[in-house]
Amino acid sequence: MIFTAMSDGRFDLDGRQTRCALGKGGVKTAADKHEGDGASPLGTWALRRILYRPDRGPPPLTALPAQAIGPDDGWCDAPADPAYNTPVRLPYPASAEHLWREDHVYDLIGILAYNDDPPVPGKGSAIFLHIARDGYTPTEGCVALVREDLLELLKKARPGDAVAIVQA
Repeated sequence: MIFTAMSDGRFDLDGRQTRCALGKGGVKTAADKHEGDGASPLGTWALRRILYRPDRGPPPLTALPAQAIGPDDGWCDAPADPAYNTPVRLPYPASAEHLWREDHVYDLIGILAYNDDPPVPGKGSAIFLHIARDGYTPTEGCVALVREDLLELLKKARPGDAVAIVQA
């Protein structure tokens, strides 16, 4: 199954239309995407696995591989580092995003298969499916849904399913 995020903020959740937030830099082709541009990459990206905060809820009901995160989990976003666009343990000597956050954005994270096989330095990192902020404020390049919609998606998702980011 392919779940579709449209550049105008609509999201097709298996035939039910809802809202999503995309990058503050709009959408860009994967060829034009680069680290720090705030854009969501156009294309279809497999849902690799799910990360969740165990202190903020049980593991999500999903057929996808799921793993709890902890306070020392991060994601390297330093293009020159060998661990670029992969999970790391914090503190980490290069720039890395903290996955254990005070807000609820990363309470559930879907790892999307953008720039990961192998990562190309500078083409963008940490492009996730995660929980939207109030008001669907733009992301740094991710796809964000309200918690209830994300949980519904995860219930329906199977290995091999993907999220497509398309121009509306």
